[in-house]
Amino acid sequence: MTTDSTHCRVAKLRDIRDQATAGPGEQATRAQHAKGKLTARERIELLLDKGSFNEVEPLRRHRATGFGLENKRPYTDGVVTGWGTVHGRTVFVYAHDFRIFGGALGEAHATKIHKIMDMAIAAGAPLVSLNDGAGARIQEGVSALAGYGGIFARNTKASGVIPQISVMLGPCAGGAAYSPALTDVVFMVRDTSQMFITGPDVVQAVTGEQVTQNGLGGADVHAEVSGVAHFVHDDEESCLEEVRYLLSYLPQNNRQTAPRAVTRDPADRRCEELLDLVPADGNRPYDMRAVLEAVVDDGEYLEIHERWATNVLVALARLDGQAVGIVANQPQSLAGVLDIDASDKAARFVQMCDAFNMPVVTLLDVPGFLPGVDQEHGGIIRHGAKLLYAYCNATVPRIQLILRKAYGGAYIVMDSRSVGADLSYAWPTNEIAVMGAEGAAGVVFRRRIQAAEDPEAMRRRVVEEYKAELMHPYYAAERGLVDDVIDPADTRQVLIRSLHMLRTKHAGLPARKHGNPPH
Repeated sequence: MTTDSTHCRVAKLRDIRDQATAGPGEQATRAQHAKGKLTARERIELLLDKGSFNEVEPLRRHRATGFGLENKRPYTDGVVTGWGTVHGRTVFVYAHDFRIFGGALGEAHATKIHKIMDMAIAAGAPLVSLNDGAGARIQEGVSALAGYGGIFARNTKASGVIPQISVMLGPCAGGAAYSPALTDVVFMVRDTSQMFITGPDVVQAVTGEQVTQNGLGGADVHAEVSGVAHFVHDDEESCLEEVRYLLSYLPQNNRQTAPRAVTRDPADRRCEELLDLVPADGNRPYDMRAVLEAVVDDGEYLEIHERWATNVLVALARLDGQAVGIVANQPQSLAGVLDIDASDKAARFVQMCDAFNMPVVTLLDVPGFLPGVDQEHGGIIRHGAKLLYAYCNATVPRIQLILRKAYGGAYIVMDSRSVGADLSYAWPTNEIAVMGAEGAAGVVFRRRIQAAEDPEAMRRRVVEEYKAELMHPYYAAERGLVDDVIDPADTRQVLIRSLHMLRTKHAGLPARKHGNPPH
């Protein structure tokens, strides 16, 4: 066999591929593991179905010079890109390799990411980014910054076209943090991942505030305070397993519907427990999650943004195998009122469901918008309008179910018939009104109360009058604002039958470049 035979060339190719796969060596891998982090390839193996990964440009090397870069040209250039399958469906992925240049982005690195993003958009398949990088590669200057610009542009182009999921598995600072913010869902791992625009040192230099990296932009901060992170996990294994689970609910792209799942949960199953679970007294709290568990297939759902704006609950679930988005007030938190954060949370979720053809079911038990100077000065009008816009603009099947309170503007905003809900149902415990009976009676009957010999007795009397006239459970149904008042035990089968009827719904929007939603 000659030294220049095809066999020799193939052997050399194998050596090069082995180098690209192995990365910079065992020492770097041990250092990565010592931080409690997996390598890029280990993460991809956990994310994708076994043996399904097809790598793109594994032999790519940078061509930068200066600062010694010309002497250090590792294969992959610090990012592993390609496609594989999750539950048998195509998914594109890129993963920063922190062992190479700290995962920092340079021109070649960025070009690989651009290519895999373009491929995902063209193929109409989800894109998952596994982020663990030190930001822009300083030695490459403005070329690295331009690389980020290309990523942001493609994030925006893909928005609402394919599902984009960002998984934060290490640091993400500066402009790099904007890419996850442009995607649909953000996962973070506690203690090992951080996101911020300016780090603790800069914050201290400018403001004098002392803060740790996790205190500034750790997973818990973004899950509970900023709302940037949708999911937080203690380890990478459980995090990536949850990503796989989320993908099972989502369609491949905006031209398809989510895959149906086989369920043994009968479509006509009655939910007798709901009669006792939700108190008829509107002032008594309960856990809306228990309502979801009673109604959806096998009691299984995936709550999103669980720890942020807890007064509203958003989740993906299935009804008779069909994936649906659920928006619900949570009476256990602030009595389920809508405020600035809750409006933002629900609005973004409704937009995501609409973009990816998932019906939206809205469960109401809302006493109104949260009053207060902070809320008004913070722009509750503007933020509440975001939720209103999201519902009005949605063309997917939309069903409203009123459990108890539905007061004032919050009732209108949460997908009432007047803003385009396809169907509106109510339980016999519903109270639909401009405001609560106590407040309304105080306004309408103020003079009668003031002139009475016993104002308190008169107040109680007129409150009951107001309830009897305007707040009885059939008032809205009599005026066609509610399609039916149903037995709570029939909730599951009513929703399933309604969704089945709406499966072929087609609703268009006026011809326009795009709307101008409130921000």
